[in-house]
Amino acid sequence: MTVLFTAVILCIAANAFIAVADYARAGFVLKNSAEVRAPAAALPYLATLKLAGAAGLVVGLAAVPWLGVAAGVGLVLFFLAAVAAHVRARVFHNIAFPGLYLLLAVASAAYMLDGAVGS
Repeated sequence: MTVLFTAVILCIAANAFIAVADYARAGFVLKNSAEVRAPAAALPYLATLKLAGAAGLVVGLAAVPWLGVAAGVGLVLFFLAAVAAHVRARVFHNIAFPGLYLLLAVASAAYMLDGAVGS
């Protein structure tokens, strides 16, 4: 369980980081969005979803386990869509990034589910 807990902490940090980069319209974010044909106007909305997922994981760890489960599942769905966008656009050179975020989200959902069921 220590590995999964570490994955949750990494997932929170990674999603908070990328949400800030999305809000700031960082160059690498704009480039990636253009490559996968995601409109730049969608970035603040995507950032908000990532930040909400990270916040939900924090609240899930601290007080409301089922909110953490919902946040973890939401992030899994979000990053499944991100990987699908890369595949659809045939952008494989950086697919490892949404893939890593997806793995962190899956581990987080598993950890949170175990905690919610066990409590």
